[in-house]
Amino acid sequence: MTPSTQPSITKIASPDFTKDLDITQDELLALLDLASDVKRSPEPYRNALAGRSTVLLFEKPSLRTRMTFELAIQQLGGHAILNDGPIGQREPLKDVARNVARWVDGIVVRTFAQKTVDDLARWSSVPVINALSDMWHPCQILADMQTLREHFGSVRGLKLAFVGDGNNVAHSLMLTAARLGMDFALANPPKYDAAASVIAEAREIAARNDSRITLTNSPEAAVAGAHAVYTDVWASMGEEAEAAERREAFADYQVDDDLMSHAGPEAIFMHCLPAKRGEEVTDSVVESARSVVFDQAENRLHAQKALLMMLLGR
Repeated sequence: MTPSTQPSITKIASPDFTKDLDITQDELLALLDLASDVKRSPEPYRNALAGRSTVLLFEKPSLRTRMTFELAIQQLGGHAILNDGPIGQREPLKDVARNVARWVDGIVVRTFAQKTVDDLARWSSVPVINALSDMWHPCQILADMQTLREHFGSVRGLKLAFVGDGNNVAHSLMLTAARLGMDFALANPPKYDAAASVIAEAREIAARNDSRITLTNSPEAAVAGAHAVYTDVWASMGEEAEAAERREAFADYQVDDDLMSHAGPEAIFMHCLPAKRGEEVTDSVVESARSVVFDQAENRLHAQKALLMMLLGR
């Protein structure tokens, strides 16, 4: 790609993408526009990251995150290296960050504790991208918003319902939906609430964008009139010891055909995958014409291309 043919790309002001709010609302909209453009017309971007490299520091196993990040930078002309296993166990995390930053142009981390992401960003001199932590899942939500735009055009005024645990996906969805002027409803069992600090911040953002944040213990109330119904596994990685307890607590929170009938007539079904069919969602819903789960998975590639270009591009 030569300077004369390179499309204009907005640069993200923040040095890192450790959480959803590290990018401004304008940067978020520019990123979604860029993701759509690179999906539609990939050729002009094929050398956008030529000579750039990233390392993937993954403490958790992965299918979609690993493959889409590796492919994203490779299809943009760069190079990706995977290093899986515990971070900061053989040597201090601050030493890992300062070593790696001497060799690569960016760090993508998939981990348990948000502190791991934050500490890497503190000690690294190159951008750090949160590919998943127990607190946030910002890259997934970029792909989700791209998918919603593809199906509905503008997302402003839509209602997004999340049924299940008040987890990292719910946190990122809640904040991003509020920023884009979407109503967000969360239905979860008692004791599985989203973080109070996230709820408070989302409500402040929603008030500025004429949208609403609704919290309820009723799945039917949450999905009533929704344009999109979203769920996630009941027990995430690291919560396996709680699996039996969680199955009991979430038994009434399965997304099935009956629950989907309470949503709007054009409602789509969303899931970040992998799905445990027969638990948080039935096979009939995942395989229905309403399901966009594989559109979401595909858009991980395009949204992350946009993110990488806006953070790492020259």
